Amino acid sequence: MATDDWRIRIELPDEEGARGVLERIGLSHSDADELAHELREHRLAVSHDGNLVFVYAATGMQAEHASRIVERELQDAGWTPTRFVTERWLADEERWDDDAPTPDIEEDLLQRGYAPWEVRVESKTLAEAHDLAEQLKTEGYGVSRTFTYVIAGTETREEAVELARRVHGEVEPGGELVYEVQPHNPFAVFGGLGT
Repeated sequence: MATDDWRIRIELPDEEGARGVLERIGLSHSDADELAHELREHRLAVSHDGNLVFVYAATGMQAEHASRIVERELQDAGWTPTRFVTERWLADEERWDDDAPTPDIEEDLLQRGYAPWEVRVESKTLAEAHDLAEQLKTEGYGVSRTFTYVIAGTETREEAVELARRVHGEVEPGGELVYEVQPHNPFAVFGGLGT
């Protein structure tokens, strides 16, 4: 969202109504001509997805003006939207203000008992892997070890980077399952790690 910080979201009962709205604001000889002109003049974008029509604007004033015209066109055509709302883009949260906030992925994984970040270390020997796994367990990390591979779960990326520097490992996103490709076994799967 570079300059289109506002949008009008029009939800209609069906896709046919959405197409009708698009035709009406683009082809009618009434106040919709004013909107069509403004769309071209100020480069307001119009799009649709199924039964949804969106009009994007750079400012709240442009969105408000377009909203009044679209609303009047809907009334004149006898269409009743199931939803008609003006929304603002929240750049920091990467969502429209009318959308529910999405849960933080890291917090969600932690609540379900999984580490959101993991450090993977390939040890030279089985004994070295065993010793490293035991050391990390005593330090409070959730650890999984398979042959010479050790994976330690962390709560944050920063923790994972710090641990990786210390044990010469690689930082990876965590989650419910970690897939590790080994030269002769491309389907080896390690289970999720607790923190």
